[in-house]
Amino acid sequence: MREERGKGPAEPADGRGARAGAAHDRLAALSARRWRVAIALTAAMMATYFGFLFLVAYAKPAAGALIAPGLSWGILLGALVIVVAWVVTGVYVVWANARYDVELEAIRSSARGER
Repeated sequence: MREERGKGPAEPADGRGARAGAAHDRLAALSARRWRVAIALTAAMMATYFGFLFLVAYAKPAAGALIAPGLSWGILLGALVIVVAWVVTGVYVVWANARYDVELEAIRSSARGER
């Protein structure tokens, strides 16, 4: 008698297969959400960084204009790029701790059958 190929193991009678499928769907949705957050924050950082570079490259007089003795717009905006990098990182860390990690742990617990 021939063995049928392509069929996986039978699902356990306790419903773990359905639970794993639901966990997979939740994990896929969480992963998509993480990518959306990461892309948005990356876009914000890139806009800040490349905006600063284009200002320095194409508007040298504006970047070199003094705000106060010894402080030009270029220096101020360069420091702002660094501050924005810290803020974007902080936003991601807060989001990941408050939402991503909590949801990931819930998915893991659900997949293990814990309550």
